[in-house]
Amino acid sequence: MATNRTVDGEQRRSAILAAVDTEGAARLTDLAAQLDVSEMTVRRDLDELELSGQLRRVRGGAVAIERPRHFDERRATRPRAKQVIARKAADLLPTTGAVAFDASSTVGTIAANLDARPKLTIATNSIDNYVALRAAHAGQTVLTGGEAEPSTGSLVGPVACAGAASMLYKLFFLSSTGFDAEHGTSEVSLIESQVKQVFARASNRVVLCLDSAKLGGRSTAATLSTGQIDTLITELDPSDPRLAPFRGLVSIR
Repeated sequence: MATNRTVDGEQRRSAILAAVDTEGAARLTDLAAQLDVSEMTVRRDLDELELSGQLRRVRGGAVAIERPRHFDERRATRPRAKQVIARKAADLLPTTGAVAFDASSTVGTIAANLDARPKLTIATNSIDNYVALRAAHAGQTVLTGGEAEPSTGSLVGPVACAGAASMLYKLFFLSSTGFDAEHGTSEVSLIESQVKQVFARASNRVVLCLDSAKLGGRSTAATLSTGQIDTLITELDPSDPRLAPFRGLVSIR
């Protein structure tokens, strides 16, 4: 019997890892229902998986371990959430002036769904997002230049930072690896973080477009403080209780 329990536990934890890897995150209640076990059992499994470095616990569930991931891999994670965020974000875009897009796949979904804005200039440090903007005829598109980060495909380094700083923006759309109410946004990569900081400093308004699975998350490189973020857009309804830690700190859409 002990052997069977061990096997069952291994199978259960494998299923948990598969769910987290596929979606980027998983909620405790959903995992318990999926596996037909108690939430306490799932909590123990999550604790064990975190101790072994296979995922990271967050309030109410777990998220995948942060690592630099290429654009195509990121784009395939939680696409429905990205589509909802893109629809909300499009309402904020001006028709003239300049805006900045970071190299995230979430912001890339905004880029791929924009209508034509011929008097709008859009700068980005992402080749993928630049291509999407060009294909959508969204406006005049500008690529910052810089060194391609091999793991993510983003353009980074001194040239990318200089390119990002060469314009003044009405708003800056970005995503992040995590957003913690106390510590702000963070990234896996310091060099990714630096370009976002430059874009934010040159922008009148900073709009964080974030899959709710990343709420409360923290990574390695501190990027923007909560006070630097004007608006938070998620796929959630603004009244959702998961957004409670951020109320009064940022505008929520």
